[in-house]
Amino acid sequence: MDIVVSGASGFIGSALLAVLNEAGHRVRRLVRPGGELEAGDVPWDPAAGSLNAAALEGCDAVVHLAGENVGHRWTAARRAHIRQSRVAGAALLAESMARLAPRPSALLSASAVGYYGDRGEEVLTEESKGFLASVCQDWEAACRPAADAGIRVVNLRFAMVLHPSGGALKRMLPAFRLCLGGRLDGGRQFLSWVARQDAAAAVAWALKRESLSGPVNVTSPHPVTNREFTAALGHALGRPAVLPVPAFVLRLVFGRMADETLLASQRVMPDRLSASGFSFRQPDLEPALCRMLAATDQ
Repeated sequence: MDIVVSGASGFIGSALLAVLNEAGHRVRRLVRPGGELEAGDVPWDPAAGSLNAAALEGCDAVVHLAGENVGHRWTAARRAHIRQSRVAGAALLAESMARLAPRPSALLSASAVGYYGDRGEEVLTEESKGFLASVCQDWEAACRPAADAGIRVVNLRFAMVLHPSGGALKRMLPAFRLCLGGRLDGGRQFLSWVARQDAAAAVAWALKRESLSGPVNVTSPHPVTNREFTAALGHALGRPAVLPVPAFVLRLVFGRMADETLLASQRVMPDRLSASGFSFRQPDLEPALCRMLAATDQ
């Protein structure tokens, strides 16, 4: 396949490119201003609404992974930028693809399990409705022009993607290695997660499965509580993890972000992915952490 990918140099995108290249696909990157262009790459500027749609002609599918990192304190300006970076990019790609003839067959666009909001112990599937997830809802809605044009659209609702080289796990490791890790508040909130290898493999799988469309949860079939996650990471590192962090401290440091991410409970299941035949290589948390950490320590 000829596949165009945004966010190709990011945490998930770099792993996806390795999977796609190994499978023999032709991969071209969407590159923002200031990025280094290689042969076949497509320049674009989602903030300015700039994309030469003709550059997408002939491609089989587009995978959209680009977006502002949400793992920082949410000031008003950052919240606006988070929304703009996700919604504007998805809308630009969907509208550009809809105008092509012939059109690419599929648009796979990143979303997040944040779509579901804070839901306690409720088991969540793709059919569940959220309360506090306007960004994710707008992000997915921005893909509608492509769907209306007959393009298969898959909204990839990623859980927390784990790998020591980046994301949340990279930020946690220094404290846990110093025996300063611990549960957040009471630790009862559910945390949905997925190993980065499985996240990349799931995207590659969805590219080839015409039966998959609409929301698809990219998350391990075994979500854990924050207390269980803390214990598993401590065991994997051979370190005690017994220092709890009260909710008021998290709110003091992270503001509103603490309630919507660190303290939110999301027990999400990958029903559609599993029903399509996808098999997770790392479905269980502690073995996955041990494997990741052993590989990076070599």
